[in-house]
Amino acid sequence: MDAEDSTQLVSLYVAQKKIYPRSVQGLFAKWRWGLVILTQIIFYGLPWLEWGQRQAVLFDLGARRFYIFGIVLYPQDFIYLTGLLVISALSLFLFTAVAGRLWCGYACPQTVYTEIFLWFEHKFEGDRSARMRLDAAPFSLKKLWRKGGKHLAWIAFSLWTGFTFVGYFAPIQQLGGDFIAGQVSAWGIFWILFYGFATYGNAGFMREQVCKYMCPYARFQSAMFDKDTLIVTYDEERGEPRGARSKKADLSTLNLGSCVDCSLCVQVCPTGIDIRQGLQYECIGCGACADVCDTVMDKMGYARGLVKYSTQNAMVNKWDGKQTLRRVMRPRVLVYTGILWLIIIAVFASLLMRTPFKVDVVRDRAALARIVQGGKVENVYRLQFMNAAEHALDFKLTAEGINGLQIVTEDTVNVPATEARWVTVRLQMPYDAAASGTHAIHFNIQSVDPQGQEVGHLSEKSMFLVPR
Repeated sequence: MDAEDSTQLVSLYVAQKKIYPRSVQGLFAKWRWGLVILTQIIFYGLPWLEWGQRQAVLFDLGARRFYIFGIVLYPQDFIYLTGLLVISALSLFLFTAVAGRLWCGYACPQTVYTEIFLWFEHKFEGDRSARMRLDAAPFSLKKLWRKGGKHLAWIAFSLWTGFTFVGYFAPIQQLGGDFIAGQVSAWGIFWILFYGFATYGNAGFMREQVCKYMCPYARFQSAMFDKDTLIVTYDEERGEPRGARSKKADLSTLNLGSCVDCSLCVQVCPTGIDIRQGLQYECIGCGACADVCDTVMDKMGYARGLVKYSTQNAMVNKWDGKQTLRRVMRPRVLVYTGILWLIIIAVFASLLMRTPFKVDVVRDRAALARIVQGGKVENVYRLQFMNAAEHALDFKLTAEGINGLQIVTEDTVNVPATEARWVTVRLQMPYDAAASGTHAIHFNIQSVDPQGQEVGHLSEKSMFLVPR
């Protein structure tokens, strides 16, 4: 045989096999569905809550104001978004160090919406074996109805999800009225369709591929694991050698472990892995395999826990649950917890102590300085008063820094609740009160509520230019 005849073509790409997750009942499935219900009640219900005369949670990009119940934030409050992102990242690190991919398995939007879409799929097409038979069957009216009905339900749910998402950025009641009247803006329609399409595609078709290939967390999660991290684990010492047997069979005689090799743990896995092959990056830690394995163990009359949440140290040292939990508070976890609480306290303390208004000072660039009637030097400024309170505020303005400096325009500004207002302010000083050049000055702003009580005060720095 020559070399040409022995050449073999090997493809580097394998077609993706569709995964048909089997439905499962158990403790972890109840927790997972509990969090699905909780997160969706919050997501779909929050935009409809009202706070006074406005929507309780609204990120009004057009007006550049963000309403979160009693808190009104402006773009200048970007530091709080940074704090929220840092808190989220550290929380993820903490939960991962303690219990692996806890977020992925129970609260990640990809997991949540995949569960919901699988529920629709189960209602229209049946459980795993029925769905496989339906896909393999030739085209028929029954197949059209089941497939078409499923996709119509998916599309309706996805569009409602997109509508709710847009409702966080535009008043949702007004958005609903515009939608019924057919007056939704082009951008509103675009984002409803965009977010709806993303939900439809990710949860309906891509599913486990998002977790395996698109999500970066799957790739760097191992950097946060250690031998005391709780993960879904197969007890190989107890389960092997695996094999089928009758319920009344003597395991010692057959030289078999507790695993009956039923493959149900593979069938219920949303990413299609075999947990018996050890920890794999595709595992999202949902516990579905543990639930179904416990069901099989109950039927066989064996002890539960062949597949369970445990740690590598616990499996090696044969620790019980209490001994395993004692290792939770280890140095890494304590450091994450300490830093997390410090940042949370700092962010909330800053929110509680912040003044409910902000002022930006901008020099008028059209006329840097000029000599006016009476031989005085005048500089012009534009001040933006931002009221973050739920009631109107009066702002009393003074300026200092140069002898004889005075405000010649209105020194009291009224700003309605949660509104912003630009005001032109002119400062004048005697020509010989200061040498030519730039001089540091301060605008002192005192805010007063409708009852005349002082709400807060602040000082903003600027420069006064004296011409030669």
